[in-house]
Amino acid sequence: MQQSDLSFSDTKSAFSHLNDTALRKSKFIFKIFTFPFLVKYGPGLASFALKAGLPVKGLIKTTVFNHFCGGETIDDCDQAVKNLWASKVGSILDYSVEGDDSEANFDANLEEIKHTIEKAKGNPQYPFCVFKTTGIARFALLEKLDAGTKLDHDELDEYYKFRNRFEKICEKAAENKVRLFVDAEETWIQKTVDGLVHEMMAKYNREEAIIFNTVQLYRKGMIAFIQKCIDDAKANNYHLGFKMVRGAYMEKESARAQSLNLPNPIQNSKADTDRDYNQALHLCFQNREIISLCAGTHNEDSCKILAQLLNENGVSNNDTRFWFAQLYGMSDNISFNLARNGYNVAKYLPYGPVKAVMPYLGRRAKENSSVSGQMGRELSLIMEEVKRRGKEKRST
Repeated sequence: MQQSDLSFSDTKSAFSHLNDTALRKSKFIFKIFTFPFLVKYGPGLASFALKAGLPVKGLIKTTVFNHFCGGETIDDCDQAVKNLWASKVGSILDYSVEGDDSEANFDANLEEIKHTIEKAKGNPQYPFCVFKTTGIARFALLEKLDAGTKLDHDELDEYYKFRNRFEKICEKAAENKVRLFVDAEETWIQKTVDGLVHEMMAKYNREEAIIFNTVQLYRKGMIAFIQKCIDDAKANNYHLGFKMVRGAYMEKESARAQSLNLPNPIQNSKADTDRDYNQALHLCFQNREIISLCAGTHNEDSCKILAQLLNENGVSNNDTRFWFAQLYGMSDNISFNLARNGYNVAKYLPYGPVKAVMPYLGRRAKENSSVSGQMGRELSLIMEEVKRRGKEKRST
């Protein structure tokens, strides 16, 4: 297939995995997200109601939660995984619980992440696993490490425990040959994360990319960062894994920079972000002998650019070095049309108890509703498919 034939407007393929009832529910949910008040205050109100013991869990679970999450446990996700795989779309189990900053909580998260790796071992339905560093370490500790602040005795002990968790996860992934994403964090703790990921890549990516770093292209200077990683990997004979995203903390990053009178780390415009994102795709593709790449994006143009790079250079659509990823419940027109045309595609599939996942859902709602036209695009595609099915039924 030629890239010029790739269309993201085929709603029949995009929503073939949804029956009429599920499609109407999706329409209802995306209509909710067109109301700024609900996007801004809804998640907080829902979290408050759950903590207060009000009987809202069932409503939340059957609507927003079920649309954007696979379930409350790994096993609960099985049906969603099966449904996605029927269209050759893989799943990335994402344990999205945000608990307290206790060592017990971090140890529990470690075990859950190891469980996802065990689930993915040898199973093509789970092409990647993922974890967030802040799920296994205290944010304030990472902040001190990034700033180069001297740690006291207790903090040193805490650091070694955190580092041990990080290494155990990467070791587990390498032993089971499961590709592992390390998610991106805020800029003022990202240097520490990058340093650890670099160590793990150099150790475990000797023959292929197992450990993947996440690069946020809405940050300035990321092309130079990628090039530096490439130079080091070539000099030291290991493979790189990159998940390319635009970013998730734009408002927080800009506000912090302004409050501390620091240079804003975020690109000056969306056009600058798009330019660097697409340049990063080209740079990684040019170095494909040592790089595996996942384009984590809801941007149709960027997806087409990577598809075009594959096609124009005679690289198979399903070359295992190249993947596309979108969030579960979002951009099905991209995911399912790419998969239908033989590209490697996976969905981020969050899971966890409803109450604990609410902060995650709230951030996703704000993040994606802030993308220009994203929610309107989702809703218009769903409404188009509703109309198409109606016409199809009337003609039969």
